[in-house]
Amino acid sequence: MRYLSSLFLLTAIILWSSCRNDFESGPSTGNLQFSTDTLFLDTIFTNIGSSTYSFKVYNRTDDDFTIPTIALERGESSNYRLNVDGIPGKSFENIQVLAKDSIFVFVETTTDITDQTANTEFLYTDRILFDETGNQQDIDLVTLVKDAVFLFPSRNSAGMVEQLPIGDEGVTIEGFFLEDEQLNFTNEKPYVIFGYAAIPSGKTLTIDAGARVHFHTNSGIIAADNATLLINGELSTDPKLLENEVIFEGDRLEPGFSNVPGQWGTIWLTAGSTGHVINHATIKNATVGVLMDSNDGGSTPTLTISNTQIYNSSNVGLLARTGNVLGENLVINNAGQVALNCSLGGRYNFNHCTFTNYSSIGSGFRELPAVLIDNNIQVNNTQVVVADLLEANFTNCLIYGNQQIELLFSKVDGTAFNYNFKNCLIRFDDFNNTFTDNPLYDFSNTLLFEDIILNEEPGFKAPFENMLNISETSAANGQATSTTSNTDILGTVRNTTAPDIGAYESVSFE
Repeated sequence: MRYLSSLFLLTAIILWSSCRNDFESGPSTGNLQFSTDTLFLDTIFTNIGSSTYSFKVYNRTDDDFTIPTIALERGESSNYRLNVDGIPGKSFENIQVLAKDSIFVFVETTTDITDQTANTEFLYTDRILFDETGNQQDIDLVTLVKDAVFLFPSRNSAGMVEQLPIGDEGVTIEGFFLEDEQLNFTNEKPYVIFGYAAIPSGKTLTIDAGARVHFHTNSGIIAADNATLLINGELSTDPKLLENEVIFEGDRLEPGFSNVPGQWGTIWLTAGSTGHVINHATIKNATVGVLMDSNDGGSTPTLTISNTQIYNSSNVGLLARTGNVLGENLVINNAGQVALNCSLGGRYNFNHCTFTNYSSIGSGFRELPAVLIDNNIQVNNTQVVVADLLEANFTNCLIYGNQQIELLFSKVDGTAFNYNFKNCLIRFDDFNNTFTDNPLYDFSNTLLFEDIILNEEPGFKAPFENMLNISETSAANGQATSTTSNTDILGTVRNTTAPDIGAYESVSFE
């Protein structure tokens, strides 16, 4: 009997359910609700697609209903693209929304500024109309589109992209040589580079103050043999602004990409290139901020880099192999591997620099320090190439990070390995005594280390956010030796009798 009762109840439920028609519902009557009334798609470059944005459409009633039409006001000519509840298009009919439920609408755009205006930027707008023939409701769409100078490799008749030869082993990379009329980047429009833009041999690329250079994925700048890169940024009149700096970053302008490492390749100073100057620049979100292969063989630095910041490199901030580098008021932070790698010997002189690594890239744990100095490189399992480290002088520098050891040496005997640290603040907490008997780290040896401050707090403002200013309570305050740099990276006049260690003079934080 109990079995028959259960069977009767189940049959009744099935029959009752079959009488319902979940797929028939009345039209909406202007009673839609939205998660926003205006969707702002962040700034994009002309002809470069935006990220995908979304909002929700709610049915807060107790009944199912159908939205008769959803369409872009500009119709098929609109530069916006929609995806409604998983269906792509620009117009839709009879979209059902169940009671107390919602659907997603996804929006993206690609816009050509030349179709709209002669200005360097404009607002592109449209509306999404819901039930435009009856109880119309709408969502506004707004996108700021910027014009730019686009530089990219050509394609041959077969559709193959132009390639640049790299080295003598037949290796190529997607890129192109800059023409003579392209060898001066101004501040009139941003530059967007696809592939590697190469400075031809014997030529100079000059980048004016205030220029903005953006790179697509796997793109960058290459200086060929006997070529020169001159970055002529200037100090901004307002220290809080960067209008006169030269800024290098990726071509995604949305805020979500502002600090994402590895969006583009590198500034590559190849062997034989010469006379490079980088002044008042910000280089951010690259794979390697600056890659320097060898030096030009002269007595003067092949690269002089000053008043410059390198942030968010997925591998290395500044990687110099057998380089000849002079750095002053240089700040490098947040690298996946090493902030500064003086590799395979060379000559290096750094004064009033801040080399730190507060990287959160990947797992957050780094095997390598903020600063790595070596005279060798492992080519394969059996071959190691070595070269003389003629000098590596660090004066008034701050070397720190979020790990215990932020300075390491890798030395192969039989070649020169000369280095000197003077009036530097260094994080080197050998808590497990790994380096106790290693003469490379004998901080009591005044021939190698003089007036060194170990493991004391630098008092950074917000190092994980690349704010490496130091406070008035910093252990680096007033501890530098006499300096050739009269101002810090922000143009603040240094104390003539007791300047501060690092690229910044100390300030009182608000």
